[in-house]
Amino acid sequence: MIVLALLLAACDNSPYPAGTARSNTLLNAFQERSPRSLDPTASYNNNETPYTYQVYEPLYGYHYLKRPYALVPKAAEAIAEPRYLDAQRRPLPPDADPGQIAYSVYDIRIRPGILFAPHPAFARDEQGRHRYHALKAGELGERRTPLDFEHQGTRELTAEDFIYALKRHASPRVEAPVFGVFAEHVLGLKALGDTLRTEDAKLRQGLPASALDKPFLDLRRWPLEGAQAPEKHLLRITLKGKYPQWKYWLAMTFMAPVPWEADAFYAQPGMAGAGMSLAAWPVGTGPYMLTERITDRRHVLERNPNFRGEPYPCEGMPGDKEAGLLDDCGKTMPFIDRIVSTNEREKLPHKAKFIQGYLDVPEIERPEWGIEFLSDMQDSAATRRLYEERGFQFPKTVDISIAYLGFNWLDPVVGRGDTPQQQARNRRLRQAISIAIDYEEGYGRIFINKAGEAAHGPLPAGLFGSRHGTVEGHNPVTHRVVGGKVVRRSIAEARRLLAEAGYPDGRDAKSGRPLVLYYDFQRVPTPEIRAELDWLTRQFGKLGIQLEIRATDYNQFQEKMRHGRAQIFSWGWLADYPDPENFLFLLYGPNAKVGHDGENSSNYRNPEYDRLYKQMQSLDDGPRRQAVIDEMVDIVRQDAPWAWGYFPYAASAFQPWVHNGKPSLLVRDMAKYYRLDTELRAQRWAEWNRPQWWPLLLLPVALLALLWRLRAHWRAREAAAGRSEAGAKRPGEAAA
Repeated sequence: MIVLALLLAACDNSPYPAGTARSNTLLNAFQERSPRSLDPTASYNNNETPYTYQVYEPLYGYHYLKRPYALVPKAAEAIAEPRYLDAQRRPLPPDADPGQIAYSVYDIRIRPGILFAPHPAFARDEQGRHRYHALKAGELGERRTPLDFEHQGTRELTAEDFIYALKRHASPRVEAPVFGVFAEHVLGLKALGDTLRTEDAKLRQGLPASALDKPFLDLRRWPLEGAQAPEKHLLRITLKGKYPQWKYWLAMTFMAPVPWEADAFYAQPGMAGAGMSLAAWPVGTGPYMLTERITDRRHVLERNPNFRGEPYPCEGMPGDKEAGLLDDCGKTMPFIDRIVSTNEREKLPHKAKFIQGYLDVPEIERPEWGIEFLSDMQDSAATRRLYEERGFQFPKTVDISIAYLGFNWLDPVVGRGDTPQQQARNRRLRQAISIAIDYEEGYGRIFINKAGEAAHGPLPAGLFGSRHGTVEGHNPVTHRVVGGKVVRRSIAEARRLLAEAGYPDGRDAKSGRPLVLYYDFQRVPTPEIRAELDWLTRQFGKLGIQLEIRATDYNQFQEKMRHGRAQIFSWGWLADYPDPENFLFLLYGPNAKVGHDGENSSNYRNPEYDRLYKQMQSLDDGPRRQAVIDEMVDIVRQDAPWAWGYFPYAASAFQPWVHNGKPSLLVRDMAKYYRLDTELRAQRWAEWNRPQWWPLLLLPVALLALLWRLRAHWRAREAAAGRSEAGAKRPGEAAA
């Protein structure tokens, strides 16, 4: 008994090794699967950016504290203003008419002295030759990570690394989701794509399509007219025409530097089979480097020993100083040594670990966790009291994002349609569904842990061109104005449209069969998700439409979307940059998912919308641009490639020992700004998770009760045995 008590006294319920509480480690979790790709050219999903933006450094970034968002230089020395040239390459003034501008030239100075994180791709021998660039089949051995190599190396960042990164968008070896966008603007990039496809086919001649090992496609061999390095630390990018939004793309990991050595290293025999690639093991110049990857279980980022350090900002917004967000002014970042991300498949245990203190933030970057906890506080006074006593921080903001329900334009039932008659029918079907899904009810009153405002188009508030929240900004297809207020159109109106589409009461007018539609969902259903899916099914049921749910994990969902195999789906978009283009391009034809690997997930295409999109791109903010945007929004409201969805609220969640936490959708390299009070964390872990000793007091009582039962049982057996012996006949005794 004493031994048992001592064993229990030495235990606690912490899921981490001893000493973790006082280590300078940020603890967070991720849900579902590991990121599909950490390759900066290919990565464009929100579950990947918590890693890519800590590892890679684009040319620009965003000021951590300022709102509206302000660009700041990162790998670049300064924000470069473009020079405009006409068709004869003669200089034009900054205010030249966009029609006269044939070229925009950006001269960007790269900070000297920036080093890549340690990696075997850079390791050299005594003669200066790369140690690991000539591996033959079988020489990889048991190595499964770059850290398994004996020698590591580094080198200085140069302008050529950005040129190589830009060329990779044209490479057939990489799934580049923004190649279509970049190829429209960067001089010569589209032609380079054609060249690389031809050259790649030559290299792979004779290899089976399924071959994992492919000869290295060395992009240094082919020049790119729109990207040059006149000097070692000078990057010159030339665009076709005027494209003011280009500066925002330079703040994304699509323009993070990629060293040719990494591409060559991972192209060697056996690497793909061993799971080694830029998709799994990134190579960057940022504050952190990936040091552990256990797929679908655990990822670890550690401080990059070659990172130069950056000063914490000294200015912000009103209220930031009072909130303590300027206390670390001028101190060198990053503050945290290690970031550990563990897998939590279910939301309830994920939340429970945060409440216990075992997660410093529930999940890096996700803007809905704070809303979840704020919702809990509204529902229960006891929960509110607990959260306030523990000092949890849930800073809330309105940020630029959308959650939408999309229709696959390639689908014969809900898509565009092959004939004018079918196109009209399909449009009415999409419009009827868009009316029936009551987002005001679902995400305004029922699912308040995902609260937001019903969308009337693709542009959230906070962007130029958005009319969200105004009467004139309502969607006339789904809503109408009654007494000066915007209200959703009736189900009767939706049913009328459905009948005009050829499905009266949800049945095909010709065959009489019920209309069955298929909804592809990107998560494995859990109990809390099931309630949301049931609600959506009921929305379609209002029209007599049967909705079948096809749920998969996120990686499988992405693959299905890439090949256009979904019919109806839900997805979301967190702003990459503060310009309406970043949302309007989600419906731009050449940016389609199928055939272009773009972010137009609906594969929507409307020639007039695409024409106006190109016009909108070259315009500066003003009345002309607003008029074009209004026309574009009207087109997609009528076509209804989305059921529009809602604009979610955003709020982060931080423990009281996490300093410098500020919610943001655009600042994705936030981990370097966080600072931990590890002593406070250790104290709170002990206070919030005290062992419960009272069950030990019950053990002696239970033991005595067991002994008493055993004694009683033994005595009963003895008594029974005695009665049996007395009742037996003795030898020779006659029966009575």
